[in-house]
Amino acid sequence: MHTPAARLSTRFLMAPAAAAGLALACWAGTAVAQEKVPVGYVKNVKGLATVTTEGQVVEAQAGTPLHQGSTLKTEAQSSMGVMFKDNTMMSFGPSTQLTVDEYLYEPGEGKLKLGARMGKGTLNYVSGVIAKLQPEAVTIKTPTGMIGVRGTQFLLKVSEE
Repeated sequence: MHTPAARLSTRFLMAPAAAAGLALACWAGTAVAQEKVPVGYVKNVKGLATVTTEGQVVEAQAGTPLHQGSTLKTEAQSSMGVMFKDNTMMSFGPSTQLTVDEYLYEPGEGKLKLGARMGKGTLNYVSGVIAKLQPEAVTIKTPTGMIGVRGTQFLLKVSEE
């Protein structure tokens, strides 16, 4: 029933379809591989707190992922605790705003960095592995200065102007 010409025509039609399918599968795999890996997670929340990443605001709750570039915010009479991959712990008091500007944790390769910017509020910081291995790799910027971490714990209060 199928002539050699018909079989040849079918093969030529199937080859581009197979190539398109393969290209789509490769593209989808690349997209999944490029998803942002969390740098930490919310551990607890009392009251109302949010995490904003790439313009998307989500109400913070235990397990909410944190990414490089995330802004963490607590409302009045609220608090939030977070833990980063290197076991750095941060606890935020009421009306606090902090942005995770940089986070790099690859201790086997010596790549360590934690940089954050705090606009207002209160912070209790407890060092993790990054500060213990390379203290100069941790910085917290405020509107009036910068803190370089050299110890294991500190408290910070930034007042609104």
